[in-house]
Amino acid sequence: MTILKKLLLLGLCLHLYIAGHAAQQESPSPKYTFTVDLTKVRNDRVQVTLQAPALSTEEVVYIMPKIVPGTYSVSDFGKYVTSFTALDAKGNPLPVQQLDTNRWKISNALALHKVTYWVDDTFDTPKKEDALFEPGGTNIEENRNFLLNTFGFVGYFDGMKQLPYELNITKPPGFYGSTALQVTSSTDSTDRYVLPNYMELADSPLMYNRPDTTVITLGNTKVLVSVYSPTGNITSQPVAATVKSILEAQRSYLGGTLPVEKYAFIIYVPERVGKTGAYGALEHSYSSVYFLPEMPEAQFSSTIRDVAAHEFFHIVTPLSIHSEEIGNFDYINPKMSEHLWLYEGVTEYFASHVQAYEKLYDLDEYLEKLREYIISSKSYYNDTLPFTQMSAQVLDKYEKEYGNVYQKGALIGLVLDITLRDLSGGAYGLRNLMLDLSKTYGKQNSFKDEELFDKIAAITYPEVREFFSKYVEGSNPLPLEETFRKVGIRYEPTATQRVISYGGFVPGYDPDTEKITVADTEGMDKFGQQMGFQTGDQLLDLNGTAITPLNIRELLLEELQQMQPGDKITITVARPNGNGKLKKKKLRGNATALDGQALHMLRPDPDATPDALALRAAWLNSPIEAPVPTLPEQPKP
Repeated sequence: MTILKKLLLLGLCLHLYIAGHAAQQESPSPKYTFTVDLTKVRNDRVQVTLQAPALSTEEVVYIMPKIVPGTYSVSDFGKYVTSFTALDAKGNPLPVQQLDTNRWKISNALALHKVTYWVDDTFDTPKKEDALFEPGGTNIEENRNFLLNTFGFVGYFDGMKQLPYELNITKPPGFYGSTALQVTSSTDSTDRYVLPNYMELADSPLMYNRPDTTVITLGNTKVLVSVYSPTGNITSQPVAATVKSILEAQRSYLGGTLPVEKYAFIIYVPERVGKTGAYGALEHSYSSVYFLPEMPEAQFSSTIRDVAAHEFFHIVTPLSIHSEEIGNFDYINPKMSEHLWLYEGVTEYFASHVQAYEKLYDLDEYLEKLREYIISSKSYYNDTLPFTQMSAQVLDKYEKEYGNVYQKGALIGLVLDITLRDLSGGAYGLRNLMLDLSKTYGKQNSFKDEELFDKIAAITYPEVREFFSKYVEGSNPLPLEETFRKVGIRYEPTATQRVISYGGFVPGYDPDTEKITVADTEGMDKFGQQMGFQTGDQLLDLNGTAITPLNIRELLLEELQQMQPGDKITITVARPNGNGKLKKKKLRGNATALDGQALHMLRPDPDATPDALALRAAWLNSPIEAPVPTLPEQPKP
């Protein structure tokens, strides 16, 4: 071989090597590329298309979530998927076998190029038993609104949750995507988002509609408030003002800064009650989704303040403090953490405590809120069921006990907070503990379920480990009387109270008309007899104020109690006649005061010690009060 040929051959080899190496370097990393087309709605469904990542197995299983974080119940998003098709690069179908509700096995997967399917929404499911809690569901209203909880539209291949995702949304003209996600690119017709893995995607809801949004800035945090209200009666600007007030309080409560740079409140205000009959919200790491009914502005502001306070505090837990079960969530067969007292209970406690600590509640309002937790917990749930045991089995055996996480869970937070304050002379509380745990773990590091209590005791005091053993792992009722005494509050499990009667009938609810009803008149008191309530009556108004499920508590516990015995009362009811038709009837009577047994009363103790008042001041960020002793009754002259 001549030198020239050798040089030419060497040059050719070098060229091929460099070209091949460059091609290798430039070949894209495996990722999912999804497109959700909101412009072509068919039978209330939208099409989802997946450009599949390269696979190395002959078979692969595609998964839609059975359960998603924060819901603690089975959702089965696979049941809303139809026409599931797998295609090779030439458009030829590949064999697909549906293994169960949420899983599809694709054969000849080495040739897989594309997956397509249609997704129905959960809001309009024809079967009531298929209805999902709306904030964790999906909505498809052509040319009006699309609520995209991403886990309801997008899945993953088994064992491949950690691959990056590209999400493309094809949107109708004039539509805007409300989300905490940073859009990678956007045109009039398409938005593109890039996420590092499925967990981040599933944690990132979006809502598409013609925008009603307001952005507020708190320090280094930008907060998007997006409202969809078909009637236009609820708008984003006043809601944002309310949200800003509670976030300012939370920022102060958390030490002056918020631990996120961007957050989104995604609020859907329906024209009528949803299929589940429920209202509420679902938290995510950087956003929260709300399904709340229309109500007067002041009442809506109060409601959104309380709900938003809870959901936003989830930026602390589980975002920064969570177990391995949460950190690497199994969307098909999850193992539930033992620590719902932390994720939901402490979050709910903070949501009310921050409002007392930052002076959005006065003491009486806050004590009434704590009283509501106690009444609900002890009236409707098993007070001796160990909380860790309930948490671990909340999906099945203790499903009906789940609601107690917002009641007794909050009370666990209360007792732990006051215990820490007491042990530290007022200097260290539950808020300090959460900040220390956030520094210890953080978003990327999970704790082991069985180690958390020991870790908290190591950070704080040995006595705290005993608290967990007795009251969270154990079956002992919380020491409420002792705890409240430490902060100068008198707790009475039962007390006699004089109240203005509402009638003493058993109330009910008619989901078709959304009215409070008279469900049973047995045991009705003398005021109820005087008014003439009958079983089946639907309550329409009290002295001209409409009665709704949302304001009934305020009407009976506040407005009615401000009346004096003998004042005139008119209650309008809708009463079934002989033909079963409803006819309005005005019932008239006089306000009647009766002695009744009041449960779980909380009052400032006039005989509180100076130490108790000082501890209360530290607990509630209030001035130290001088004790006001109870004076003996003076003899009459």
